Amino acid sequence: MTLRTQPGQMLARGVCRHLTELGFVSIEEFVPCRGLRVDVMALGPKGELWVIECKSSRADFMSDSKWQGYLEWSDRFFWAVDADFPTELLPDETGLILADAWGAELIRSGHESRLAPARRKAMVQKFATHAARRLQALRDPEFIFSV
Repeated sequence: MTLRTQPGQMLARGVCRHLTELGFVSIEEFVPCRGLRVDVMALGPKGELWVIECKSSRADFMSDSKWQGYLEWSDRFFWAVDADFPTELLPDETGLILADAWGAELIRSGHESRLAPARRKAMVQKFATHAARRLQALRDPEFIFSV
């Protein structure tokens, strides 16, 4: 059985490719806290943490009522959309990335709000743990993590 890749997942792939070119590492579908799941969490070369939400359509954006809750978990927040998306809908204080399945371009960085040191440490540890568990799951898919 082949799973169909959703449009937002294709945007996330292009975003992650571009972030790698900028020196970032990233994780898709990251949970910073219970009840929130960000499309892409990125960790930069200077320890910066970015959240990128991928929106494949106007309806997808309009139905997202949780995005402001993501702001407290990152230094910068970005929307990733394709070239046909009506970008005038997006708040000016947020970042903007134009993307497709193959790559992306950072259009604006948006407002920076640095995380407190304790939260940054906790988020970097969670990021590392999540990444290590995903790698382990790829290498040993029969193993079940107990957390």
